[in-house]
This record gives sequence, structure tokens and C-alpha cells, in this order.
Amino acid sequence: MPRIILAALKGGSGKTIFSLGLTSAWRKKGCRVAPFKKGPDFIDSGWLAFASGRPCYNLDSFLMSESQIIQSLLSNSVQSDISLIEGNRGVFDGLDVNGYYSTAELGKLTRSPVVLIADVTMATRTIAALIMGCQKFDPDLNIAAVILNHVAGIRQKNLVKDSIERYCGIPVIGSVPKLKKNAFPERHMGLVPHMESNHAMKAVKWAMSVVEENLDLDILLRIAHSAEPLPEMARQGEEGSDTLQIPDPPRIGFIKDDSFWFYYPENMTHLERLGAELVEINSITDKKLPELDALYIGGGFPETKAKLLANNKRFRYSLNRMIEKGLPVYAECGGLIYLGESLHMNGHIYPMVGALPLEFVMDEKPQGHGYTILDVVGENPYYSVGEVIKGHEFHYSMPVITKPEEINSVFKVKRGYGLDGERDGLVKKNLLATYTHVHAGGNRIWGKNFFRVALDYKEFVKKNTKLDTK
Repeated sequence: MPRIILAALKGGSGKTIFSLGLTSAWRKKGCRVAPFKKGPDFIDSGWLAFASGRPCYNLDSFLMSESQIIQSLLSNSVQSDISLIEGNRGVFDGLDVNGYYSTAELGKLTRSPVVLIADVTMATRTIAALIMGCQKFDPDLNIAAVILNHVAGIRQKNLVKDSIERYCGIPVIGSVPKLKKNAFPERHMGLVPHMESNHAMKAVKWAMSVVEENLDLDILLRIAHSAEPLPEMARQGEEGSDTLQIPDPPRIGFIKDDSFWFYYPENMTHLERLGAELVEINSITDKKLPELDALYIGGGFPETKAKLLANNKRFRYSLNRMIEKGLPVYAECGGLIYLGESLHMNGHIYPMVGALPLEFVMDEKPQGHGYTILDVVGENPYYSVGEVIKGHEFHYSMPVITKPEEINSVFKVKRGYGLDGERDGLVKKNLLATYTHVHAGGNRIWGKNFFRVALDYKEFVKKNTKLDTK
């Protein structure tokens, strides 16, 4: 299974641009590329999916076990010619001094050759010392090659290249000059989502041209083909074991539009494998909620389409009405904001669904950013009291409680921020809304319980409909 990891000495070195360019260049040559992203990121994953024409899967050792990571890599690479894994931050950056959850840890687990990207701004021979330091720091990590970025000229390029190849014994397979433009717009410490960019295809083609003009694609292919066999690991949480034979499966809707699109592919696949019929919904253009047995509202950037969301009154009212009737709803981050009373930003107040007694104010700085650990301390439809949930949050919004007596939070925050640093997870009837995103690749309970609640609601509605007709 040919594969490589693109890593870097630090964040902001060009991993995403090179990953997108390399994916597009290989695809242009007829290669089927399976993209993966290390960490819980949605935005880079969305761009990689756009560039490759197939879903991008996240590999995250905080949210998934080692065997789940290996199985995801295997199962989602089957129909591909090569797999590309984009790392995050610096190659050894993790959550502690041991480097847990780092790109290097993932590289060793997946036995993948690592190609390091080095920003050589105002440096020459020192870059070789840094690369050698990485080699000595963890000899078990297979650092196979180096790409130089932000190169000032031919003299700097030759000096850095010769130093690395002489002292580190690995090839420099690309040298990218300082680029006068960046075709990728940025926001919130990262790229603007591809669906918000009017020039997404143009940006990807630009990245492809950068790669084609400055990287040796043939050597990169040889490096990918040098990957060792993946380790034999016990299969845990096999997807097929979750499949349920339901003669009349529940219809589970999910809102996917320019506001809400943060969904891990594994979450949707898990619900489908359980037997659910998935129904895609647009909160901006649809006039009302269709007939459903449950609704999933993922994260996203509702603030970018706040006016359009507010203007679609009929849809907001129909959703609020169904929540009051007991429709099971699971909402994450952007979905939580949407279910509040209003969204305040840039001097404007935009009405939202109004199902929860919260107003949200957008701030310039992240209010919650990183991995989360939540203790389930209150009754709710989807998790048992005493369970521990691992997830991820990334939000700039601050909630303001308008009716404290109506707030029913069921999660205690052990790591992260949530609503206020201490609590998260608001419940109202069969609605659960939280800032935390969960990943079904490492959390099989979420999908099973969501499916079960949807099935119970379907049966409840069916029985009451029969009683009403008598």
C-alpha cells in the first residue's frame, strides 16, 4: 500500500498547499489518491477531498485507538493507487513531552515514509542541523526526504541541499521559491473552506503547478512505494458488526450547506451501515424540515451565512416546532449556535431557531480550541451517565444564557472549554446540543445510540398516528 506523510518542522510551512498540489498532480497522471489528515481538522480535509475527488479521512490517535487508525487507513485506501497523509503542526508536536498524538507518532504507527518540509527563510546550513536533530531525536521515524520552502535563490538552494544530503544522508526532492502570491484565502488561523472560495479550482490548480514545477514527483512515488507493510493488529469496532437488519429503517436528516458541513465521513458511513436512510437538507434554501425520524446538525460557520439563515423563517420555525414535538436532534458546535435564540456579530443581531435559551456573540479570538474530554453527569437520550466522551472543539462564539432556569447541561468538562469552562451538552426533550465534535471512527456508541433513539421515535410516531386515526 504505497503511502507517504507530508510533515514539517513547524506549522505554517506549506503542508496543505503541497498536499493539495501533490494530490492534484498525481490525479492528473491517472493515480487514484486516498487523502488523509492527521488530527481532527475539517477545513484541510475538505480541501483534500475537493482536490482528490473522494472523501478525506482523519487519523487521530486522541479520538481513535491504534487498531482503528490502521483499519481506517486500510479500508479507505483499498480503491486507491497511493495514500497521502497530511500531518499537522511540527512533526514532533503533541500534547506532552512524550509527543503523544504527534505526526511522528502516527508515522511510526502506520510505518509510513515521512517527507519533511523545511522553511529555509534566512537560513542555510542550519537547516541540515535541524533535520539531523530530527533524525537523532527519534531514530525509529523514517524520514525519507526533504522539501525546501521559501527559498530565496539558487545559491541558498544549493547550499541547503548539499548540506542536508551530505550530513543527513537523505535527498532533497524539491525546492520551492518564495512565492509572490498565495491563491488560498485564510481565516480563523487556517484556510477558508473550499465551498466559500469562488476560485477553489483555480487555487488547487495553482498548488498543482507549484508542485509540478518544483518537486520531483517520480522520487516521491518511489518513496511512497518503499513503505513497509502495515502492522498486524486486532480489529476493533469492525464496521460490519454494527449493521442492523431493520425492515423499516429510520430516516435521519443532516443539514449540509454553506453554513453546516463539518461532518466526519465515518459518522455518516456509520449511520448508513447501521441501516439509516440519510436525507440531505439545506437550511438556507429548503422551506421546511422534511419528514424525519432524527436530525443531525454538524458544525461549520453559521456566522458567514447568518443573514441567509435568519431570513429563512419558515425553515427555522418548522425545525423549532419539530423539536418541541420530540424529534431527536444531535447538534455540534455550529449546530448548537443555530439552535439558540440569536447570533450577534458586527453590530447586527440575527434570529436563529430559538430552541435553546442562548444568545451567541462572535469574538475575534477562539473561545474553545482543541481536544475535549467530557464526563456525562446528566440524563440524556444519547449517552449513559458515567460515560466519558472524547472529542474536539473549535469555536469563536460566546454563549449568553437568557433563561438560566431552562438550562439543562449534562456534560462536565474535564478538558476543553465547552459553554463556560465547566459544562457543555444542553438537553431539551430529545435534543442534545454541544460544542464538542465526536468521531465515529473511535466512538461506536454515538452512532448506535443515535440510531436507536431515531428508531424509537419512529415507532412512537407510528403508534400515535394509529391512535389518532381510530
